Amino acid sequence: MRNLFLMTVAMLVVASIPLAIWFPSWLWVWILIGPLIALGFRDYFQTKHAILRNFPVLGHMRYLLELIRPELYQYFVESDTDGVPFDRDQRSLVYQRSKRERDTVPFGTKENLYETGYEWVNHSLAPLHLDVAEMFCLIGGPHCKQPYRCSLLNVSAMSFGSLSKNAVLALSSGAKEGGFAHNTGEGGISPYHLEGGGDLIWQIGTGYFGCRTSEGGFSPDLFAKNAAQPNVKMIEIKLSQGAKPGHGGILPASKVTAEISKIRGVPMGKDVLSPPGHRAFSTPIELLNFIQQLRELSGGKPIGFKLCVGKRREFLAICKAMVETGIAPDYIAVDGGEGGTGAAPLEFTNHIGSPLIQGLIFVQNSLTGFGLRDRIKVLASGKVSSAFEMLKLLALGADACYSARAMMLAIGCIQALKCNSNHCPAGVATQDKGLMAGLVPEAKAIRVASYHHQTIESLCEMLGALGIASADDLRPWHIMHRISPTETRHYGELYDFLKCGELLGNDIPDEFRRAMNAATADSFGHVEIS
Repeated sequence: MRNLFLMTVAMLVVASIPLAIWFPSWLWVWILIGPLIALGFRDYFQTKHAILRNFPVLGHMRYLLELIRPELYQYFVESDTDGVPFDRDQRSLVYQRSKRERDTVPFGTKENLYETGYEWVNHSLAPLHLDVAEMFCLIGGPHCKQPYRCSLLNVSAMSFGSLSKNAVLALSSGAKEGGFAHNTGEGGISPYHLEGGGDLIWQIGTGYFGCRTSEGGFSPDLFAKNAAQPNVKMIEIKLSQGAKPGHGGILPASKVTAEISKIRGVPMGKDVLSPPGHRAFSTPIELLNFIQQLRELSGGKPIGFKLCVGKRREFLAICKAMVETGIAPDYIAVDGGEGGTGAAPLEFTNHIGSPLIQGLIFVQNSLTGFGLRDRIKVLASGKVSSAFEMLKLLALGADACYSARAMMLAIGCIQALKCNSNHCPAGVATQDKGLMAGLVPEAKAIRVASYHHQTIESLCEMLGALGIASADDLRPWHIMHRISPTETRHYGELYDFLKCGELLGNDIPDEFRRAMNAATADSFGHVEIS
C-alpha cells in the first residue's frame, strides 16, 4: 500500500507537468504542492525515523509539536497515558543517548532536592576513573560448565510476535554491536534473533515455545537442539512477570502469522495463550530438578529463573529446596510490579506483584539468609533507563540489570500505546508489514548500542565520583532517601539487611518468622502450623 501510494502520487506529478505548461493557472498548484510531494518522497526513503517513513509529511506534526513545546506534544498525543509511560525527562535521556546527542542540561538540577522521596548519592573527594570494559559480572555457579560474561545492562524479555521482526533484528544486532545480551522473551528463538548475531538469553515460559510438544508440554529433545546454538548463552525459566504475575500471556490472533505459528508450534487463527503456571514442575524441589535437567541438556550453560515476588513463603520454599537438594540456579531475575507488557488486564498491571525495590531486597535477604547469595547472581528489571537507576539497584543487591522500555525507545517507540492492537505506528510492536517497513534495523541497531554504551559510561562516571572502584562495592548505605523536608535516611536504615546464614538457625528475624514457618520444600502451598 505504501508503494502504491507513492506510485499514484508520482503519476499525478507527471500528469500535472503538461497541465502546468498549457494552463498557467495550474502552475500555482504545482508551486504549492510540489514541495510537499518532494518532502513526502524524502520522508519515505530516509531510514532514521520510522514515523516519517510510515506517515510521510503527516509525521512531521509530531516533531513540530515537540519542537514548539514538548508539553504541547504531551497534551495532544499523550493526555490519556498518565502514569503509564516514562516521564518526558526519561524519554529525552534515552533518545539523546541513542542518537548520540548532547545529554547535558543548563541551569543545574531540575529536581526539588527537599521534596519527600528525592534520592541521591554522596560523592567523594578522591574520585576514580573506571573502565567501561570492566562493567560486567560472571554468571555461573559451581555446576555451570559454560559461565557467561554478562554486561551490567541487557535487553529485557520481549518476544518476537509481540515485537516485529525488524524490531528484534535491531535489538539483536545492537546487542552484538555493544557486547551485551538480548533476552528472547517467552515467544521462542526466531530466525531474527539469530540473524542479528547478539548473545541470547533464551526464556522459556509456560507455553514452552521452542521446546514444546504437540500437546503443549516440555520437549527435552527440542530444548537440547535449540540450547546448543552458539548464540544462546543462558536459559531463563519464566515463573512470572511484573506486569501480570500469575496471569500467563496472550498473543492476539491478529498477530499470529504463519511464521510465528511455525516458530512457536501453535495453530493460526487463534489467540496464543500461555497458561498461568508450568506443567513441567509443581513443587519447589521439582523446579530445581527441572533446572538441573536443563543444565545437563544444555551442556552446562547458566540456568536461571525470573519472577515477580508474590507470596514470600513460596520464594522461601524454593530457598529451602536449594539447601535440601544442593541444586541452585545460576541466577535469578527479579521483575518489579511496575514492569510493562504489550497486553495485560488493568487490575493485574496496577495491583498485583511486589514493586521492584521491595522484591529485590527480599530476594537479596532470602538468599543471604540461607547462605546461597555467593552462588547465585541476581538480575533486576522494572523501568530501568538511567545510570542512577542502575546504580541504585546494584547497591540494593542486583548484579546486573534488564531494560525493556528504554531499549524500545532507542529503536523508535513513541509510546503510542498500540502494542496490543497490531497498529504500532513506529513498526516496533506490530506484525503489519506496511508499518514494520518503517523501522530499518541497521539504523536502529546503532542507536541501541549507543544508548547502552553511553548509559554504562555514565554509570562508570558515577561510580568514580563516589570513589568506588567496582560496582561490586556498592552497598545500600550509598543511596540516600529524603523522608521529609528535614530528614534523610540511607537504604541501610530504611530496610533491614540479613547476615549470611541468618535464616538457617533457630533465631529467625521477626519479619521472616511467619513466612519461614509456612514454607516447605515439598510444596508451594501453605504448611499448617499447629
